[in-house]
Amino acid sequence: MNRIRGWPVTLAEGPVALRPLRLRDAMALRETRVRNADWLRPWEPTHPEMPLQTASLTPYVAMLQAIRAEARHGISMPWAVTYNGAFAGQLTVSAIVWGSARSAQVGYWIDRAYAGRGVIPTAVALAVDHSFFTVGLHRIEASIRPENRASRRVAEKLGFREEGLRKRQLHIDGAWRDHLCYALTTEDVPGGLLARWRRRRDDVSGSGPFPDGAPRQERP
Repeated sequence: MNRIRGWPVTLAEGPVALRPLRLRDAMALRETRVRNADWLRPWEPTHPEMPLQTASLTPYVAMLQAIRAEARHGISMPWAVTYNGAFAGQLTVSAIVWGSARSAQVGYWIDRAYAGRGVIPTAVALAVDHSFFTVGLHRIEASIRPENRASRRVAEKLGFREEGLRKRQLHIDGAWRDHLCYALTTEDVPGGLLARWRRRRDDVSGSGPFPDGAPRQERP
């Protein structure tokens, strides 16, 4: 598979930005994940490539090398989430399938210090619009544990459709866990997900929380 059309790319909406993960993010990734270990552990896949606590940079460098290789092969788009330029989390569009499916999974996490500011809904909206209208995907899924109310709220705020329970879908926090499947297709957001999220955000707040309203795209 050739490199994804429209990748690598940086996307931004006000203070929230998505930029491709780089090897030099290993230190910020380690510091953020260790500091947020208790916050992230109940929702984290159980595998050695993404440890929650380690003094060494080596596992983080190896993880970044692996996901950057997936991006080069057209099956993943791994972004760092930033807020006012500071590293705030991670969002990845992964498991990209082409052919007649043109589908993918979106996964995300955020530093607890930035939770509650609308960062992740904005980041997901940016990523979904780019996946649909530039990359050419048709369907994006998010698999979320039923107990993860914060992550479910993100999907529901954005209008993802709940499609049912997948029993023991992923190994999370040491055991096989059930997940709810949420999904969107291009037909669900003809005007774009970011535009819909802006309207909802502004209706709730009375005015947009971000002074810079237009999304930006910059190729690194």
